[in-house]
Amino acid sequence: MPPTDRFVISFAAEPPQEPLPYGRWADTLRNHFLAACSEIDSDGEELGEPGEIVWFPDRTFGGRAYIPAVARTSTGYELFGFVSFSEASGGPGDFQARAEFTAELAESNPDWKLDLNDDVIGTWRGEEGKTAEMTLVWGVPLIPGGAVVTAELANLAVDQCALVEQRFTLIAPDNYRSDYLEVKLWGKGGEELARESLYVEDEDSEPETEQAPDS
Repeated sequence: MPPTDRFVISFAAEPPQEPLPYGRWADTLRNHFLAACSEIDSDGEELGEPGEIVWFPDRTFGGRAYIPAVARTSTGYELFGFVSFSEASGGPGDFQARAEFTAELAESNPDWKLDLNDDVIGTWRGEEGKTAEMTLVWGVPLIPGGAVVTAELANLAVDQCALVEQRFTLIAPDNYRSDYLEVKLWGKGGEELARESLYVEDEDSEPETEQAPDS
């Protein structure tokens, strides 16, 4: 195989290792996530009380496991973020959590085929000092028939995740050499069902993220 001109980190994260959180483990994660939610700067908006938390598949990168989460509030906002932790001999430790909110909901955007959230969790340095934003992406398909979701950078697959109860989590490089991530949904037969960018193009500006902080 000849050398590639797309030298970029790919499939860097471990695939999901555990079932979706439940029981005491879910309670532990919930406490950390709600603590992060309580620190959100709401810009004067009344966010209300969080409802049931929906957990997404775990992914591990750089020695830390990341478990994303989403929750609707009593005033109609959506809280989204993640809990991360390191694994030690005594079990999970060094918990960290982030959370944000949005008023952009799937039911208000009937053109969406994937409901995505994302957050930058680190950087990767490539050739000539160029850096990629290592980005945690999680969400759900809004159309039926999906089996696997991939993250692609300039049509190069850099991560994938099988759907777990119609949820997925990806960790992939983004914003590298002027290339930006696309998330694609695939059917069981390998057919492409949907694709979404993390960005909304403005005519007079650089791409802006659709739903997520920090990207």
